[in-house]
Amino acid sequence: MFVDEAEIYVKAGDGGHGCVGFRREKYVPKGGPDGGNGGRGGHVIFEAVGDLDTLMDFAGKHHWRARNGRPGSGSNRTGADGQDLIIRVPAGTLIYDVGLDLLLKDLKEVGMRARVCRGGRGGKGNKAFATPTNQTPRYAESGKPGQERNLRLELKLIADVGLVGKPNAGKSTLISRCSAARPKIADYPFTTLEPVLGIVDLSGFRRFVMADLPGLIEGAHQGAGLGFEFLRHIERTAVIVHLLDALPLDGSDPVENYKAIRRELEQYSTTLAAKPEVVVVNKIDLDPQGTVATRLRRHLHKRVVSVSAATGQGIRELLDGLWRKVRETQGRLQ
Repeated sequence: MFVDEAEIYVKAGDGGHGCVGFRREKYVPKGGPDGGNGGRGGHVIFEAVGDLDTLMDFAGKHHWRARNGRPGSGSNRTGADGQDLIIRVPAGTLIYDVGLDLLLKDLKEVGMRARVCRGGRGGKGNKAFATPTNQTPRYAESGKPGQERNLRLELKLIADVGLVGKPNAGKSTLISRCSAARPKIADYPFTTLEPVLGIVDLSGFRRFVMADLPGLIEGAHQGAGLGFEFLRHIERTAVIVHLLDALPLDGSDPVENYKAIRRELEQYSTTLAAKPEVVVVNKIDLDPQGTVATRLRRHLHKRVVSVSAATGQGIRELLDGLWRKVRETQGRLQ
């Protein structure tokens, strides 16, 4: 199961209490105060890792707590600090404070960390309060409570190329042809119910990550179909591949299908709509004369790449072009 949203409660550890203690040794009947300080509570830290690709770990566990600091003790011994809680999340996770409706951190790269809750400070023991005029203080500080938050986690997949298009356009077949990914493929709409990532390996040690996203329909930006839940995953991609069916089973017009999906992207996010796009017409084995591709070029005034995901025709040329496009786009962003 693919999980890309979760709400959790996190709490840092409380600080340990300070100690009230006095030195008691043989021949030292009235030793001074020697109560130690309490230890610091553990922090709550999120870390982006590369071996996770969903937020599944949070589906059944909603409360996350760091360890409390230990109290101080006699002989001026400081209590141990509470162990920090390191929460591992997939790279591409956004952390929001629910109460403030504020983005705290975007963990978009592997290895990035964010401390979202600070552990409570340990209380001072009575040794710390001794002065020339108050040589035997009989009080100590309590440990401070650790911070707590209600958080919302959102995952945006990190891929170089994102496949968009109407249901049954052939996106799943294309990614299975280009990579080792094996999404479900069938002859009915919405076969893909969750995003699928595949690594495309080319000659010369070239590679990029391709994402197959559920098909979009009109009204997707408002929640229609499955697209609304997954549109945000396209925002991370460097290049959008708009895949069109040359001969849709429902008899629709490929030109109108293209315009409909473009409207959904623009209404969801102007930034998303402005991303570099490659228009690809699929299933050209069913249109050997290339009339659909010619008509698309004439109406869209764009370069249209013709492929057949089923037979492999045109796939190598498409992947080489996508590699160059990804490199060009990434170089422009740096």
